[in-house]
Amino acid sequence: MTPSPNGPSNNGTQRIDITLESLLDSVSLAEEMCTRIAGAAGFDDDDCFKIGMSVREGVINAYNYGSRKQREKKIFLSFELTQDKLIIYVRDQGSGFCLQDVPDPLADENLLKSSGRGIFLMRSFMDEFCVQPAEEGGAEIIMSKRLRNASRSAPPAA
Repeated sequence: MTPSPNGPSNNGTQRIDITLESLLDSVSLAEEMCTRIAGAAGFDDDDCFKIGMSVREGVINAYNYGSRKQREKKIFLSFELTQDKLIIYVRDQGSGFCLQDVPDPLADENLLKSSGRGIFLMRSFMDEFCVQPAEEGGAEIIMSKRLRNASRSAPPAA
């Protein structure tokens, strides 16, 4: 893991960039870091759980499908805290994917299949969710959760 805290910018946004090894242990590490950052930002326990679970699912997908469990590939995790929301980026070094190709886990024919459940959870738990091709190749998940008390004067140090 290589953290790179960038501190506050001119507009009050704080950003932390982390490079994770493609290891199964990185999944729990990412979830723990995310939960701590969300708590420090002012999210309640319920939202911290939802944010942490979403990051967990995003990193699991990056590990399994993006990196294909190849240790030499990295997973890039970024947290951006603005005055009104926490934006999370999960990027892998895989070949990318099209979100429309992921089967709906609630469709009758998919109820017993495991694929698509992580995407479903991220969409359900976060306020905003999208997947786009990463500039360097691979896929990038971008998701955010709005702070309930968005009238803060400045984000806390993460």
